[in-house]
Amino acid sequence: MREIVLDTETTGLYPAGGDRIVEIGCLELNNHIPTGRSFHSYVNPERMMPADAREVHGLTDAFLADKPVFAEVAAGLLEFLGDAPLVIHNAAFDLGFLDAEFARLDRPRFDAARAIDTVQLARRKFPGSPASLDALCRRFGIDAAQRIKHGALVDAELLAAVYLELVGGRQPALALAVESISAPAPGRARRDRPVRAHAPSPEEIEAHETLVADIPDAIWNGRRAQSSS
Repeated sequence: MREIVLDTETTGLYPAGGDRIVEIGCLELNNHIPTGRSFHSYVNPERMMPADAREVHGLTDAFLADKPVFAEVAAGLLEFLGDAPLVIHNAAFDLGFLDAEFARLDRPRFDAARAIDTVQLARRKFPGSPASLDALCRRFGIDAAQRIKHGALVDAELLAAVYLELVGGRQPALALAVESISAPAPGRARRDRPVRAHAPSPEEIEAHETLVADIPDAIWNGRRAQSSS
């Protein structure tokens, strides 16, 4: 099952008011396991960056000036997304911006049913508790120290870890658990036991020969004859 964890950074909160996407980050999951494949791009929003948005993600007009505009990254983004479900924190926000950007290119809107909203998952699982990405990272013990400011790819990585906790914990890679169980405890080396001999006693040999003598064309007789020759 292929899923894409997606996050965006923007110039503000209102795509209908002219706010634009400035960064897109996506990670691929396969059967809830990160594959290592990702899509990431900064985007020139073709407008000035408001000060309050710059405080959130730290992206300046000078930094974004030579970055591609959305029309230049749209095809690569769609190819990476394919038809996979989209795991998004507060899906209505990101899909609203994506729909606005693709509308400028005369492309169709995203199907809202395609989105898996982790805010809704968290509120169903923990009613009344904070459902922000930072709060969920603290709840699940996920290290978010790298999140000094918002960043689409960093946030997608954190969201992937949060999502795996919300859907049942970070234990889909059972090979890791098997390795930890089969490995010797720290400080204790594995000892190979010597091979133990299991030769039959003379009484057991005599009882076996008596039994074989009553069996017509017993294969053991042939083997005994070969061994004695």
